[in-house]
Amino acid sequence: MAISVKLNVFEGPLDLLLHLIDKNKIDIYDIPIVEITDQYMEYIHAMEKEDLGVMSEFMVMAATLLDIKCRMLLPKEVNEDGEEEDPRAELVQKLLEYKMYKYMSYELRDKMDDAEGIYYKKPTVPKEVLQYREPVDPSALLEGLTLEKLNEIYKSIIRKQDDRIDPIRSKFGTIEKEEVSLSDKMLQMKDFAKSHRKFSFRQLLERQCSKVQVIVTFLSVLELMKMGHIHVVQEELFDDIQIDVVTDPDTWKNLTEFAEDA
Repeated sequence: MAISVKLNVFEGPLDLLLHLIDKNKIDIYDIPIVEITDQYMEYIHAMEKEDLGVMSEFMVMAATLLDIKCRMLLPKEVNEDGEEEDPRAELVQKLLEYKMYKYMSYELRDKMDDAEGIYYKKPTVPKEVLQYREPVDPSALLEGLTLEKLNEIYKSIIRKQDDRIDPIRSKFGTIEKEEVSLSDKMLQMKDFAKSHRKFSFRQLLERQCSKVQVIVTFLSVLELMKMGHIHVVQEELFDDIQIDVVTDPDTWKNLTEFAEDA
């Protein structure tokens, strides 16, 4: 049977760096970059058999440490304020942030472990208790109430109502449905045809007072055409429609039946 061996596994390059800093009891704000880099590289060589995807992160950190090591050997750079820049500053900041989140994760893990042993009982309040309402004492509610306070309350309610009114739409008139009967319109055309044997569609439109009236008038013309009572001609596109009365309007007796069907 194979014997399982557990090696030190680090969650990332920052985790390895923190391990080295704690192991050597180094001040995180004053990292001896040469010593830490040498120890870090030793761990890298020991991890060569690890997965390449995991190793790539550690190799990037190794390159960063070597870059800092080289910059430490060069004359120190000066920023715009005339202060010397520490090549380790950015790395220290990342280590501090990682350390903070790492210990926060430990706190959360402990809380989760503690929560596993906590159980809650569902509420079992009787219906009578849930339905209970504390009796209202009218005298206590009206205590200290005066006509002046009532007037202030009334005015505040009125102001709230006024604020809810749309200043634009409130000025619109009421929209009422206009009842236009197709049969009634056809009967009106029958009366008009008695005195006008030939007329234009524009003449009919001049007698209408709304858009709905125009539509119903056009429908009545189509119905009378289908019945054979009138003949319609339009010589050119967009020209006025000329209407000729073919039959005697007094013989248009089937309009009542059409009205009943409609």
